[in-house]
Amino acid sequence: MLANQEKAKQLQRFFKTGKGQYGDGDIFFGITVPEQRNVAKKFKEIELIKLKPFMNSGIHEERLVALLILVQKFEKGNETEKKKIYKFYFENMKGVNNWDLVDLTAPKIVGTWLQDKDRKILFKLAKSNDLWKKRIAVLATFAFIKNGDFKDSLAISEILLKDKHDLIHKAIGWMLREIGKKDLATEEGFLKKHYKEMPRTMLRYAIERFEEEKRLNYLKGRI
Repeated sequence: MLANQEKAKQLQRFFKTGKGQYGDGDIFFGITVPEQRNVAKKFKEIELIKLKPFMNSGIHEERLVALLILVQKFEKGNETEKKKIYKFYFENMKGVNNWDLVDLTAPKIVGTWLQDKDRKILFKLAKSNDLWKKRIAVLATFAFIKNGDFKDSLAISEILLKDKHDLIHKAIGWMLREIGKKDLATEEGFLKKHYKEMPRTMLRYAIERFEEEKRLNYLKGRI
């Protein structure tokens, strides 16, 4: 049995499952991610229809395993299969409701699928009132960034610049940092325009790799 009661308690604290927190009510078995990846590999041939109950499970690990299977299927699928998986992901998006679930899947499924397609859906998600839809919109752009395409990531960052949730602040700061790895001038162009109004956490994430003097100058508003 892979479940670990003590680990489950730790995870429930780590993923903020208390009343009123972002993971309110989520239940953990205490199974490690490597163990879940092994389970996903064993069941990678399962039909999508049979994954649906797990995508909507109240157990965090069951949702994650289902999503890891989806990623495997998407990566190996042809264009028709990829489209079907992308659609299935959106139909069951309610179960993609914690940051690890988003981060491990949005770039690999949503972002990869939209690479050469209309991306209006991301702007719709970014403007929703749902925390996880907004984070999916942000993280999906990671796939674009890896290919040197920054436009939509920057546009979505502007839309969410004044969002209230720190998980959005962290996500945007992370994407800006990734842009900087590819093109520092583009990241700094965005920062110089917005850094004084950015939430502190977002800025700290974005400038994490800067040399110390420059990082402190941003933090002290001296740029």
